Amino acid sequence: MSLLNDLVNLNLCDVTEKVIAEYIWIGGSGMDMRSKARTLPGPESDPSRLPKWNYDGSSTEQATGDNSEVIICPQAIFRDPFRRGRNMLVMCDAYAPTGDPIPTNKRFNADKIFSHPDVVVEEPWYGIEQEYTLFQKDTKWPLGWPVGGFPAPQGPYYCGVGSDKAFGRDIVDAHYKACLFAGINISGINGEVMPGQWEFQVGPVTGISSGDQVWMARYILERITEIAGAVLSFDPKPVLGDWNGAGAHTNYSTKSMRNDGGINVINEAIEKLSKRHKEHIAAYGKGNERRLTGLHETADINTFSWGVANRGASVRVGRDTEKEGKGYFEDRRPSSNMDPYVVTSMIAETTILWKP
Repeated sequence: MSLLNDLVNLNLCDVTEKVIAEYIWIGGSGMDMRSKARTLPGPESDPSRLPKWNYDGSSTEQATGDNSEVIICPQAIFRDPFRRGRNMLVMCDAYAPTGDPIPTNKRFNADKIFSHPDVVVEEPWYGIEQEYTLFQKDTKWPLGWPVGGFPAPQGPYYCGVGSDKAFGRDIVDAHYKACLFAGINISGINGEVMPGQWEFQVGPVTGISSGDQVWMARYILERITEIAGAVLSFDPKPVLGDWNGAGAHTNYSTKSMRNDGGINVINEAIEKLSKRHKEHIAAYGKGNERRLTGLHETADINTFSWGVANRGASVRVGRDTEKEGKGYFEDRRPSSNMDPYVVTSMIAETTILWKP
């Protein structure tokens, strides 16, 4: 095994200018991530200068067997924390040979929204709190839970410390450092309310880059759990009963909200969100009705609400924002399995472009 590790960790910089680029895209379920690697003549920082590639879409439920070729276009480059050196992770989106985005390519429409002049001038910032659950590979039961049984009730696990409260911290810390190495603006991590559940935060990040960075952070986490022999779940309610679900709370601000008097812009934005509640809920993740019950720090899925420091509301305004009269707000409705391209662009579209 030591020889295998030595080979895996070979430093190619000493012997060749060539680099390995791992091309990454979103599969047919809208949540599964796929990737494959290719050799490039040297490092590159501009994704538009990287070659397009293709894959067999019939094997990812994104094309038929008689017309299976799907084209992937590089959109964002990150340092590779697994191969290290000058090697790259490349976030891609997917197109038919005609040049049209395939149905699971949500980045294409999001980029159009973020490129709108009215959105560009507002410089929308996002901070996404991505919750997830770690499962034991063989038992399909959360990490740290007794097989076939349940741990002690919720209470000691949130930000908890100790072998009986924090399960999987090595995975979490490895992910934290790997994201920083990759160039992702990961801003923190913490243990969550349900044992075996954790959260990482990405942001503040502007516009389309928010979706790129969250998807890449998910990919890196998936790779680390693969190495660790654990299973990663973004299910919004992984265990039924008196256990918290998993969300992706989305913190949001525009330049107008961050400027003096921004609280008025925030109030106007929340009013717009209230009028498009059903449309947002429909786009905020599958299975969210199991999570948004009005219990466990959630609002009821059918009713829009907001409040200051209220974690039982659809939208929460922080105390500091209220006090300073400017800042940001948190949309607490998105589920852990939401598409960040969809959620971030929809919030911008509703609050900036939509005219009631």
